[in-house]
Amino acid sequence: MATHRTLGTSPRANRATPDECLNRLKHFLGDRLSTNDSVRQSHGQDESWFFAPPPDAVVAPASTEEVSAILRTCSEYGVPVVPFGVGTSLEGHVLAVQGGICIDFTNLNEVEEVRVDDLDVTVQAGVTREALEEKLRTHGLFFPVDPGANATIGGMVATGASGTTTVGYGAMRENVLGLEVVLADGRVVRTSRRARKSSAGYDLTRLFLGSEGTLGIITRVWLRVYGIPERISAAVCQFGSVSEAVRTAIQVLQVGIPVARMELLDASSMRALNRFDEALDEAEAPMLFLEFHGSGNAVAEQAEAVEEIASDNGALSFKASDDQAERSRLWHARHNAYFASLALRPGARAITTDVCVPISRLAECIDATNADLAGTGIISTIVGHVGDGNFHVMMLIDPEAPDEVSAAGAINERLVKRALSMDGTSTGEHGIGLGKMSYLEDELPAAVEVMRQIKETLDPEWILNPGKVVKRDLPP
Repeated sequence: MATHRTLGTSPRANRATPDECLNRLKHFLGDRLSTNDSVRQSHGQDESWFFAPPPDAVVAPASTEEVSAILRTCSEYGVPVVPFGVGTSLEGHVLAVQGGICIDFTNLNEVEEVRVDDLDVTVQAGVTREALEEKLRTHGLFFPVDPGANATIGGMVATGASGTTTVGYGAMRENVLGLEVVLADGRVVRTSRRARKSSAGYDLTRLFLGSEGTLGIITRVWLRVYGIPERISAAVCQFGSVSEAVRTAIQVLQVGIPVARMELLDASSMRALNRFDEALDEAEAPMLFLEFHGSGNAVAEQAEAVEEIASDNGALSFKASDDQAERSRLWHARHNAYFASLALRPGARAITTDVCVPISRLAECIDATNADLAGTGIISTIVGHVGDGNFHVMMLIDPEAPDEVSAAGAINERLVKRALSMDGTSTGEHGIGLGKMSYLEDELPAAVEVMRQIKETLDPEWILNPGKVVKRDLPP
């Protein structure tokens, strides 16, 4: 991770967008192309701590055909294109580090078709997670991938998002049936049909999924959805240490209890949530938040089995409830963890990082990370999708204080190297973006060159979200 917020420039950085290119885009987009400073600024930032100049212009297409026309035009002039959903990314994915055009997906926001019998749905890329959830609820369905933020579906596909329900339902990779993608030269490709499985050629859906807008621009998504369970129960389990909570999570998985959610929050996170949310008054101790889905008897049995395992691992309390208001209260609090943590140090910036390791190494990895944090004085919180071996560290720093920035950067580096030494990954769900490009080289050294070759083939001018994921090798 860089130890400063201002991004350096690459050999082809800050390519100015020619007036002729803007004029041609203006011709068919009209007032849906903006060069207004405030509009550009709002589309030149995300939730990461990185800073870059804003894009040269922001466009808001209303169809795949318009996205295609934008890319054909930008390709002709060699102008960078950066897709933008709602800006919730944490690794600088939407920053226009080389200038160019930002494509805002606000107008591509339709849930086009819900097929109840097939348990799938077609959505445009700008549909938000909460808007989809509201639409599906009227059909007795839900979409399970929940990263916490109200991100767009296109953004969730582009970053390979996961979240609180991944342990039970899988991440975006398991729930995307197919994509419509616009390539750098304007060609429109559909990657797959709606069948639940296929052996027809290369799996292009998974190629574009998680590519962070560097290989193509996603405009339409086919998703699998699920029937709302007969019964849902939530539980909160308090522990004296993070290690006890993690051991419980590991054993729950090892014996095959089908939990739908299993989230770890450390004592600092619980303190932040209690201060941030007046409706919450939980113990400021390590906690597991759990959720069980199924029939009435099955859910009760699952909760009882987890309570027994937790008790064996020293749990201090276990509370379960199938009351909808109580469940909503708990998960609303969990979704506020990011902003609650920020409130622990008003005015600070957050360096937020994540890693994922095999679950057998998870407790060890978290304990070592806590030991690193304890010696710095940096206010920090840890939350984790512990059922997946994935956890997040949020460090609150003053970006103008070099010692704090350096200390946080060093912790992040040790954390990533520790995860890699455990055969884990530098990022479980945030993505590579800008912040972890160097670690990708360490994690998959031979594979990165293959990734670079794929990028060169699909985007020979490197106009699609340049400066992210993989670096371009240019002659001196």
